[in-house]
Amino acid sequence: MSQLNLDTANKILAAALAEGRAKKLKVLAVAVLDERGALKAFAAEDGTSLKRGEIAMGKAMAALDFGVGTRSIDKMAKERGYFVTSAAASIGGPFIPVQGGVLIKNDAGDIIGAVGVSGDVSNNDETAAMAGIKAAGLTADPGSD
Repeated sequence: MSQLNLDTANKILAAALAEGRAKKLKVLAVAVLDERGALKAFAAEDGTSLKRGEIAMGKAMAALDFGVGTRSIDKMAKERGYFVTSAAASIGGPFIPVQGGVLIKNDAGDIIGAVGVSGDVSNNDETAAMAGIKAAGLTADPGSD
């Protein structure tokens, strides 16, 4: 059974969207996945482009697939593009290796899910994801530079 329950996922979702509005970001899509990659909560603000939700899910899934936030995967893609491209092809499914996919960790440091945000520039997407996770009292791990 997932350690990330629906109530917590909805808190993360609401806080990420609130951060976007507070910072006057472009309209966002937010996906919250549990540690298995199952979608727990999702919302796309009015006016998002058609595929924003899929991109948000792809960012969250990439973080789960690699076990690191997408900031690290973005760096890997720049340094070792063939590896990331090959890994993405091998993994299959949604895989977006740019900032905005943030791991959710519990107090013990265990990965219990991931948040993906899409709609603004990638570092702003990441900021919204991190704010959502922190608002739920959990640890956000975006990866390292």
